[in-house]
Amino acid sequence: MTSPSISVTVEGNSDEALARKLLELAEFTVSYVYVQGGKDRLDEKLRAFNHAAKFTPWFVLRDLDQDAPCAPDLVKELLPDRAVNMCFRIPVRTAESWLLADRKNISQFLGVPMSKIGANPDDLDDPKTVLINLARKSKSKQIREDIVPPTNAVARVGPAYVSRIIEFSNEYWDPRKASKNSKSLAKCLLALEKLNQALTSKT
Repeated sequence: MTSPSISVTVEGNSDEALARKLLELAEFTVSYVYVQGGKDRLDEKLRAFNHAAKFTPWFVLRDLDQDAPCAPDLVKELLPDRAVNMCFRIPVRTAESWLLADRKNISQFLGVPMSKIGANPDDLDDPKTVLINLARKSKSKQIREDIVPPTNAVARVGPAYVSRIIEFSNEYWDPRKASKNSKSLAKCLLALEKLNQALTSKT
């Protein structure tokens, strides 16, 4: 049976790697990926993507950040009339929480003890900062230099932060294991599976 095709919209390049891993797991074929360069641009085009989802499947990832108390509230605000083929999912509070949820693999990748990584990443106010601070304690000098911003730097992240996140997502991250520690990720996987089932039942 042919895997259903799906179009993807994400905030940034590191999110693309994460989205592709999820869609591979859910047995989708990715047709197009639209990297928006930030949540503001994504929000501006969201209704257009939702209109397109009336005809073809779409998967959109958008961080919750501090934009609403919870993901359902943000969904109601941004996309009150979601199309049937639109899978709009919101990591709580950022996509880094889904990576941190794979405690064993992220601890090995960063070179820090797994005991330093919390079991409830969805409860973190700023998962990206938590990940960067974990990297500060890495036994790997290269990890520290790549992920942690230099002292007094304006940038929030290190020079190779994005490439390192892509590397982890592609080569080490296990979404199934991670979903046991993240309800928002578990709901995302379930939503993708249901969409796949709905699409394949029509063929």
